[in-house]
Amino acid sequence: MSSGIDNLMSLLKSLGVNQSAIVAVEDVQFNEDFRKQCEQNSCGSYNKNWMCPPAVGSIEELKLKALKFKSGLLFQTVYQLEDSFDYEGMQEGIKKHTKILRQVIDNIKGTGVFKEFLPLNVGPCTFCGRCSFLDGQECRFPDEAVSSVEAYGIDVMALEKGCGMSYNNGKDTISCISLIFFN
Repeated sequence: MSSGIDNLMSLLKSLGVNQSAIVAVEDVQFNEDFRKQCEQNSCGSYNKNWMCPPAVGSIEELKLKALKFKSGLLFQTVYQLEDSFDYEGMQEGIKKHTKILRQVIDNIKGTGVFKEFLPLNVGPCTFCGRCSFLDGQECRFPDEAVSSVEAYGIDVMALEKGCGMSYNNGKDTISCISLIFFN
């Protein structure tokens, strides 16, 4: 691994990332069934966000976009919840995880460790307080907008298992993941 990637892995550790791995793009499994989670509107952002379906594009388009990269950086954070119904705790965990992803993206942009990269996060893009999609306007920050692994139809459980990472991290926890494809 290059020193740039080593530094990035050290940054992840310092930010409280529980598990991380470098994956080969050919090990990423795409499955349209995972996109159904989006279509069921479980997060409330279906047809309300540029980075969510259907606006983000078809699964085939997104798969082709991802397959242009050679590798991916997968990382996970785990947050304790009061109980399995702690929706506020889940939202807070996702918010903290997204803040970590943003710090990693800023580091990548600042150091140039990757020539090109495509970050994917847990859940909908939250860069703007209100997505311009709702106002019938184009995305205001396309260079900052981040789609989700779910929108891409990526089998996260299989990916984590293939890396020796645990998907389920105990009772009353939420595990958040990000995947940054890179060349």
